[in-house]
Amino acid sequence: MPIRFTGILKQLSLRNRLLLAAFIWLTAMILAAGIVVPTQVYGYMVDETKSQLSIYMDELAANLETNNAGQLLMLSKLSDPRFRRPYSGLYWSIDAGEHRLRSRSLWDRTIESKPLKNRLVGARNEPLIYIEKTLYLPEYRNPVHVTIGIDEKPIRASIAKLKSQLWIILGLLFVGLLIVMGGQIYWSLAPLRKLQQDLVKLRAGEQNSLNHSYPQEISPVISDLNALLFHYQELLERARHHAGNLSHALKTPISVLRNEIAALSDADRAILQPPIEQIQQQIDYHLSRARMAGSKNILAVKSSPSQCVDTIASAFDKLYAARELTLVNELESELLVAVEEHDLSEMLGNLLENSYKWANSLIRIYHQPEQNGSVSIVIEDDGPGIPTEKLSSVQKRGVRLDESTPGSGLGLNIVTEMAHSYRGAFTLETSNLGGVKAILTLKLNQVTTKKPKRS
Repeated sequence: MPIRFTGILKQLSLRNRLLLAAFIWLTAMILAAGIVVPTQVYGYMVDETKSQLSIYMDELAANLETNNAGQLLMLSKLSDPRFRRPYSGLYWSIDAGEHRLRSRSLWDRTIESKPLKNRLVGARNEPLIYIEKTLYLPEYRNPVHVTIGIDEKPIRASIAKLKSQLWIILGLLFVGLLIVMGGQIYWSLAPLRKLQQDLVKLRAGEQNSLNHSYPQEISPVISDLNALLFHYQELLERARHHAGNLSHALKTPISVLRNEIAALSDADRAILQPPIEQIQQQIDYHLSRARMAGSKNILAVKSSPSQCVDTIASAFDKLYAARELTLVNELESELLVAVEEHDLSEMLGNLLENSYKWANSLIRIYHQPEQNGSVSIVIEDDGPGIPTEKLSSVQKRGVRLDESTPGSGLGLNIVTEMAHSYRGAFTLETSNLGGVKAILTLKLNQVTTKKPKRS
């Protein structure tokens, strides 16, 4: 149970953590105030009452005398009339061995002790606040024990009234402070919410950097993020240019070598043609990896698979017109994935090219929503298919099942690595149409307004 509670605490947002801390702190302070304040006031009132009783003690000691018979007597009545009113709640009692005196307010009762509670009670059995003192009179041989007490109930009643009013005030104070602290927390965390919104816009491609209107404490972080984004975009663009330049620079020499090899004898061509093909495969493979390295974890990207498929299909329909294939595009136009447009075109282009090569008459493409903000784009054909035991091996670099069909054997491997670079996945299965079922899982764009339906 403690481990589970700790796990829940770790999952709380900053706002909820601050609110929880404020709630715990306020609750502790309010409870402490509600308990400590009445206790302190009660102690103060008791001390003041005992101070008043000590004045009565001095007055009583000043009026205490002995007569000619050696008996104790009061020369005059005490100034407070409550000592003379029966059951008034203010009492005095003198115990001098064989002689006992008491105030008229006790009437026919005495101040008694309650052993279990260690308290004294008055004429009506009410608890008393009292003081005691032992006096020694020069004319009297025995010590004189004097007790003066006053009813504690009025003080208790005052404290109870104080508590009820205090808890109302503290309750209002608790609610008010919690509201104020909640507003303060909401206002203080507003820059983080703004940063989150700017990051969403950045990821959606609506802006290329974060704006600078942030508090002083966050501004350095924003500046560093902007510098990092600028540096990343520069590196990405430079890598793409270098990859393109390298591709164009090597294309002409390889073409010249192929033409020269074609003019050679069959024996010499059989020796030199495979190395040239291997060189071309290595160039295609590493250029694709260079493009993927620049695309990994890119923020401001989004593209439409439906539009991409339409563009690719229009080109392949002309290229493979003799095969009379039908492509059914069931992708929704509102569907957006967090993939750079050229990379998505390359992945879908490789998959559709395989379908166009091997399908008998039908190619179907649709999507299936997944969890964790992903979507699976499915491409099926009615071609001869791939044996189940070879489905995983064809995704490896350079593997081709049919050497008679043109190709480098890099297409599916490129799709696999590019999907992985975008935190996605690529798998092959056997289609219900009889051919291959290619499943490309990609992250949805965060600003997709319409959630794609399951096809």
